[in-house]
Amino acid sequence: MFKFITSKPLWVNILAGIIILIIMIISFFLMLDWITGHNKYEKVPSVLSQNIDAARINLAAKGFTVEIADSVYDNTVGALSVVKQSPDADALVKQGRTIYLTINRAVPPQVTMPNLVGFSSRSAEMYLTSLGLKMGDTYYRPDIARNAVLEQRYNDEVIKEGTKIPLGSIINLVLGTGEGAGDLPVPELIGLTLSQARNQLITLGLNIGSVVPVDAIKDTANAFIVKQNPEVESEPTPGQKIINKLKSGQLIDVYISNTAPIKDTITSH
Repeated sequence: MFKFITSKPLWVNILAGIIILIIMIISFFLMLDWITGHNKYEKVPSVLSQNIDAARINLAAKGFTVEIADSVYDNTVGALSVVKQSPDADALVKQGRTIYLTINRAVPPQVTMPNLVGFSSRSAEMYLTSLGLKMGDTYYRPDIARNAVLEQRYNDEVIKEGTKIPLGSIINLVLGTGEGAGDLPVPELIGLTLSQARNQLITLGLNIGSVVPVDAIKDTANAFIVKQNPEVESEPTPGQKIINKLKSGQLIDVYISNTAPIKDTITSH
């Protein structure tokens, strides 16, 4: 065979090599469409919410390969089910393309329970959400701290800070009503300035509610209280006066004026 090649003139061998190379190049381009699957497209089926094993079978039946790109946790879908696919369903792609899947974890990751006591209900909800936890039911009990977290509960039990719980767990909160457990007599505020009244109520665990001006107020803090609700006393029946009571954290509405009330107004109810 080699003698046949070497017995030929050099130019003949060069020409033969060129011809063979041209034939190979032409054959390659002719086969390129077949190799690359040119003009052979397949619509990607939707495998969302399917178990990963079923998704593999369905995609393989269409000529696709499958690769798990990521995993997440979502307690609203089944374990090991597909939550995302790329390319998306109904996309036209070439046969044999790899479909990348994101699946739901079989076991939820653990998170550390924070201490929410003292947080407002809104702040507590935002904190829980940032950790991948959910705020559940809210319960109330008498406490001066209105809407502040008094207790955090998981599965009907008080949960301590640092406890490991599954991502997506529901945390119930016990909040303060803004009212104390004990009753307090309504204090006399008429004749005091608004600033003095605020300071007095703070020491009692009470608060100013609505502030209603009865004339054009120049300096609210130094305006005088001329009326309050509730009043110190009430008279449910003529001649029968009773001392009104409030719980800690409750509010007293006041009416203010630039002019101090006269003595008779202060002492009469």
